[in-house]
Amino acid sequence: MHIRSISLLSCAVLLAGCGGSNTASNVATQGAGARPMTRSLEAGAAALQAKAPIEAINTYLDGFHFYSGHPQGQMEAHHYCTILGEEMFQCLIYDGNVKDAKLMGVEYIVSERLFTALPAQEKSLWHSHVHEVKSGQLIAPGIPEVAERELMKKLVGTYGKTWHTWHTDRQKELPLGVPQLMMGFTADGQADARMVEARDQRFGVRSADKRADRSAILSPRVADGADGWTKGKAVQLVDPTGLEHAHPKGAQNQPGPRVSSPAE
Repeated sequence: MHIRSISLLSCAVLLAGCGGSNTASNVATQGAGARPMTRSLEAGAAALQAKAPIEAINTYLDGFHFYSGHPQGQMEAHHYCTILGEEMFQCLIYDGNVKDAKLMGVEYIVSERLFTALPAQEKSLWHSHVHEVKSGQLIAPGIPEVAERELMKKLVGTYGKTWHTWHTDRQKELPLGVPQLMMGFTADGQADARMVEARDQRFGVRSADKRADRSAILSPRVADGADGWTKGKAVQLVDPTGLEHAHPKGAQNQPGPRVSSPAE
């Protein structure tokens, strides 16, 4: 099954309402609430303005990220993705799936072929998706299992570059600090089991069942240069505001690997 046929199926299910509105945002919206005139303008814009890039979003994925260099700083991430072609996705990352969910960041996903052609230093910004898929931690809520399985076959060999710009996992009610590079888990025991279980309960799924269902999906070798944090080198931006990005009570409570700059 081609990725575009999967996306059409996903879109159809999304229109019917797939696994949405069950995860609230981590923070309340700041400032004055919208006035009636603002609501009228909003309704008029919704009816009259074209929003081609937004309307192209057709795939919903739910998974987990952590701060590069700080594996104890973990959070759930709701991905709303546009499939740009057979080898590239672009995703908006939210902290929930309700109307007032906060836009946390973006993720770009490319095929192995595109990843392996990247310069060596660029590769250190990217993470693999093999474990996310095979562990059952990455899900596509609401679509039929057969469609989800085919989508995961497509994603298992891809690579993502993710930047979070609003750190609502740290209960930051405004987008403070600088963007932070995020990574994906690569082995069992890294993700907070309570975090995964809470997500599974909300969506009515079991990651263990997803893992079993995906056992036949081949596990490609992770290309050289990805997941640099597993080799003792983690790229991260230093935040001049002093904002702490590691959770004080992470599941593993492990010290992160050495943090370096992209130019190191």
